[in-house]
Amino acid sequence: MSNNSKRPSIDEYFMEIARVVASRSTCLRQKVGAVIVKDKRILTTGYNGAPTGLPHCDEVGCLREKLNVPSGERHELCRGVHAEQNAIIQAAVHGVSITGGTLYTTHQPCIMCAKMIINAGIKRVVYGNKYADDRGLKFLREAGVKIDYLPYKKD
Repeated sequence: MSNNSKRPSIDEYFMEIARVVASRSTCLRQKVGAVIVKDKRILTTGYNGAPTGLPHCDEVGCLREKLNVPSGERHELCRGVHAEQNAIIQAAVHGVSITGGTLYTTHQPCIMCAKMIINAGIKRVVYGNKYADDRGLKFLREAGVKIDYLPYKKD
């Protein structure tokens, strides 16, 4: 919050919305939410969970957890779609252009999400929690995507 008022900045506002979106997550490991914004307007949201129509991790368990796979490794074993991916997919499904937008996400994007963010034409990423693997940030920087870290601060 700014020092002069209790009104959140634009970035704080959209990050708080991303945190609410994350509450819909069905992942057993991390609840992640994403919001794509353009011209201060929400275009799409996404949270991590199984593909549409398939059982969620909170129903059938987590293979990565069962195999004790560390965070940031063996993404292909995960049955869930990442929050950033779901937000980008929703834009495609509904014919919404996200080119030039900003993606707010509760967690630092992985390398798979970074590649999608780059190809979707998103120009800025704001994230709130660090991730075990920094390759996603390296890709985003190399592609010229602006990155801002906005850690969650409780009152």
